[in-house]
Amino acid sequence: MHLSRTLLVLRVLCACHMTTSTCDELLTSEDAAFCRGELRVIYPDLVVDKCMIVLQRIREKISQEWGAPQLQLPSADEKKKYTLLMVDPDAPSRQKPSRSYWRHWLLVDIKGEALERGDVSGVELSVYTRPTPPQGIGLHRYQFLVFEQPEGQSLSLSPQEKSSLGNWDPQAFVEKFGLARPVASLQFLTQNHKD
Repeated sequence: MHLSRTLLVLRVLCACHMTTSTCDELLTSEDAAFCRGELRVIYPDLVVDKCMIVLQRIREKISQEWGAPQLQLPSADEKKKYTLLMVDPDAPSRQKPSRSYWRHWLLVDIKGEALERGDVSGVELSVYTRPTPPQGIGLHRYQFLVFEQPEGQSLSLSPQEKSSLGNWDPQAFVEKFGLARPVASLQFLTQNHKD
């Protein structure tokens, strides 16, 4: 019985290299519950519109080839501005996240009309850095959170925050600038493309 369960898990893990639906079955309930709202993260050969595990064949492209994705939030209010945070809470590993949260991207003053269309541009407080989890440590979560900005609010990073991408406190940033609960959140999980 134990051997048959082990073989079943191995089959599912191997199949994860080929199909998205099988990979999604491996998401924990906590990982799946993170995603809410209608946010779409669009890379050249990958559209993330739900919590998912990135396929093996895409991992090298996402970590070495592709630049920043396009973002689309159809429910964005055309007249408002938004802030996007992209973070990795698992740096350097999910078991020992001593550099959590790693800031991968921070955009502010995103116009709602642009976010609604998927033509996002804003003020980049942290330039986009590709997901590059270390080899041999398993899956990392890459989380995208979109917040509605308070009207007239000017957001910035402190000199200390600018000096390092790791050990960033996104909750302190959110509270400092009066950002409420995210209007949308999305994540994908990936690991080193050589694993």
